[in-house]
Amino acid sequence: MQVRVLMVCLGNICRSPLAEGILKSKINTEKVFVDSAGTSNYHLGASPDPRSIQTAAKYGIDITKQKGRQFSSKDFDDFDLIFAMDKNNYKNILQQARNEADKNKVRLILNKLTPGENMDVPDPYYGGVSGFDNVYKMLDEATDIIVKEISVL
Repeated sequence: MQVRVLMVCLGNICRSPLAEGILKSKINTEKVFVDSAGTSNYHLGASPDPRSIQTAAKYGIDITKQKGRQFSSKDFDDFDLIFAMDKNNYKNILQQARNEADKNKVRLILNKLTPGENMDVPDPYYGGVSGFDNVYKMLDEATDIIVKEISVL
């Protein structure tokens, strides 16, 4: 059985594409499917932010083929785990949940590092490249934990 994981941020060009790329680089893609989406429709069909692409490339990860898409309630049917990058997107995802089973699939990604603290992955869009490096490091640590948890499923 394939585990299906979705990473979600606002525009699907900064944080969630990095999270998708990082997790894909750590797993067997035959056993785990990873995708990303945004809660907004700002960047439909767009490539990730050049700074995300550059940051991923620095660590040997190619995210250039990713295209922005919007989260929809159908994603609850298509994914087993849905990781929100921050509290606002977490709330936006939960608003589309149709039942408790849908809600139970949604998690804040940084709760993997600091359980119950509900910390946000900061949006690096309006900052410099160092913000993308910081986001990468957070997501790298969080996805290490996700990989361990998925391997026991």
